[in-house]
Amino acid sequence: MSLTIRLHITNTAQLHSTIKKCHYRTKFKTKPIYHSNPFAPYLLIHKEMASLSSPSNKGSLVVKSSLIEPDGGQLVDLVVPEIQRAAKISDAETMPKVRLTKIDLEWVHVISEGWASPLKGFMREDEYLQSLHFNCLRMKDGSVVNMSLPIVLAIDDEVKERIGVSNNVALIGPNDDLVGILRSIEIYKHNKEERIARTWGTTAPGLPYVEEVITPAGNWLIGGDLEVLQPIKYNDGLDHYRLSPQQLRKEFDKRQADAVFAFQLRNPVHNGHALLMNDTRRRLLESGYKNPILLLHPLGGFVKADDVPLDVRMEQHSKVLEDGVLDPETTIVAIFPSPMLYAGPTEVQWHAKARINAGANFYIVGRDPAGMGHPTEKRDLYDPDHGKKVLSMAPGLEKLNILPFRVAAYDTVEKKMAFFDPSRAKDFLFISGTKMRTYARNGENPPDGFMCPKGWQVLVKYYESFQAEDSPQKQTVLSA
Repeated sequence: MSLTIRLHITNTAQLHSTIKKCHYRTKFKTKPIYHSNPFAPYLLIHKEMASLSSPSNKGSLVVKSSLIEPDGGQLVDLVVPEIQRAAKISDAETMPKVRLTKIDLEWVHVISEGWASPLKGFMREDEYLQSLHFNCLRMKDGSVVNMSLPIVLAIDDEVKERIGVSNNVALIGPNDDLVGILRSIEIYKHNKEERIARTWGTTAPGLPYVEEVITPAGNWLIGGDLEVLQPIKYNDGLDHYRLSPQQLRKEFDKRQADAVFAFQLRNPVHNGHALLMNDTRRRLLESGYKNPILLLHPLGGFVKADDVPLDVRMEQHSKVLEDGVLDPETTIVAIFPSPMLYAGPTEVQWHAKARINAGANFYIVGRDPAGMGHPTEKRDLYDPDHGKKVLSMAPGLEKLNILPFRVAAYDTVEKKMAFFDPSRAKDFLFISGTKMRTYARNGENPPDGFMCPKGWQVLVKYYESFQAEDSPQKQTVLSA
């Protein structure tokens, strides 16, 4: 994700002039969600929305937070209490079995912890159609919550036949372990072409998630109410980073946060990212917040083959805090367990919505969020500006403050990452993700001040091992 978005709105007069020229309806509030705040001119936000709380929804866990309410007013927690676990396991062993892939298990993790609240299981057909066609779900009380990605489980003809008329099925993990139960199931057709076209806006070959997940999947989808027999663990040395929305909210309360600003990335953190995050905190403090907390929240599920692996990214992120580039006292680093679809403006709504459930009330968005290069043509798959525009008007995200990136680049005069100054444009160097990876692969150092030294050495070490494992003929060419 490169820092190439300008913060176009710099004063209130320009703000109102810009709004009048827009073809989409959105409002910049002078009074954000919690209190009067001069930071508002920098935000892409909606008018205030009525509470999404549903008094009839009593089956979910209520988590107190000084911050934003989760979607639906209550945070979903679908992990079976330990006292009930033995009985549930005994029950599950008598049911027809559905085997999960590794990525299916990631979605089980996402649903079970409440990232997709108020969703309580894999989608039934009415939920699937609302998500696919409207990017949101309508609650029983008439309110709307954002749900831009269908979260579904596919099965093939053989499994469908084996399930027969059973009302419940057991879910088996990739390692043959019993993961959970899906109750009151509904099985319906999996129209792959429609799903792909509406989610990605194209059916061009080469979409990573499509080729990995959808193309080989079965022709049926199975939805129902999910029960997870125990918390999902990966035993990869990173589970302590996988904080649930409930755990994050408790940590925000423990630190007495009065604002939480979330930053998602799937790349290493360079000093341009850090500049943006530190500047965001400074502006929040200047606007009247007393203790804004940064949620540095790298994506931890499926990514395409040329992305830096999660363990390497987490080690690099830890060095950024160790070197003091980000303040450990005001930063929480945690893993967001969702798979990555690379579905652009459609997917970035999911990324923002999930952070609402974790307690964030500010979300930083950059150029071409959740985007990628077109799989068959030399161009971006999505318009780089559409992600932030869509977030500013997406139904169900009205209570979230959207913060667009400012342009950051390497200042060759000051020898550090800085916000771009168009009056001396020739002094700035834009280092793309591709260029950064080329430096690391070739053992070259980037300009001083581009990335903290310890963090850079993590990347160099990774690419050295990567090259050692592959012969020159088999080396992968990494995309931007």
